[in-house]
Amino acid sequence: MSQTDPIADYLTSIRNGVSAKKEFVEVPHSKVKVRIAEILRDEGFVRGFEVIEAGRGKRPVSHRMLRVYLKYLDEDRRSPVIEGIKRISKPGRRIYVPSSGIPTVRSGIGVSILSTSSGIVTDRVARTNRWGGEIICNVW
Repeated sequence: MSQTDPIADYLTSIRNGVSAKKEFVEVPHSKVKVRIAEILRDEGFVRGFEVIEAGRGKRPVSHRMLRVYLKYLDEDRRSPVIEGIKRISKPGRRIYVPSSGIPTVRSGIGVSILSTSSGIVTDRVARTNRWGGEIICNVW
């Protein structure tokens, strides 16, 4: 995995896991990824997540991984809840918006996740509190 944009790698892992109908995906842990997972859980896009300790082979050094449990509408995993997930702001091109310029995703069905001065929040929370910020991604 490239370390140029770990958030894009995280979103791609979720997108690929949904396409492959996986029960969960594991990605390297970070506070930003955990906050995005909390938002996805609260908005009903994933079942949940957990932070797990993972060893590195025979070495005693361990690192933490974030395990995100994907959500499907049926038992056979034919129709995932996440139809699409797209990275908006990238390391080469940051996208900042004022509170009045926060776009709606799929006429309000989807969610924009923003990084504001008060933390990482959804588009609805940012509009309510009149916070602008950097658009991290859109999920629908």
